Amino acid sequence: QVQLVESGGGLVQSGGSLRLSCTASGSISSINTMGWYRQAPGKQRELVATITSGGNTRYKDSVKGRFTISRDNAKNTVTLQMSSLKPEDTAVYYCNCDIRNRAGWGKDYWGQGTQVTVSS
Repeated sequence: QVQLVESGGGLVQSGGSLRLSCTASGSISSINTMGWYRQAPGKQRELVATITSGGNTRYKDSVKGRFTISRDNAKNTVTLQMSSLKPEDTAVYYCNCDIRNRAGWGKDYWGQGTQVTVSS
């Protein structure tokens, strides 16, 4: 059994910062790509940022230079530091991890989601 627990969402004014964290726990052998997605009301879920086990990162164009993704492999944690937030960043943010469990099975896992609201 694997669980992802997210924290750090909230309400912030435009131009402000927030830090999201996600920790994976349970029967984990290895974690490949970790990432953050978001879904605004009435819109499809979209990729925000990902980071591979080797540290390679990928960002949605609109967040480049404002958001930074990082991971702590020893703690099975991925963090999204968000700065210069804009109202259009408002969404539910979801953690996603590609995890291989101790039985050798690989699967994509999702967190429960955390609300980020940016006021203008």
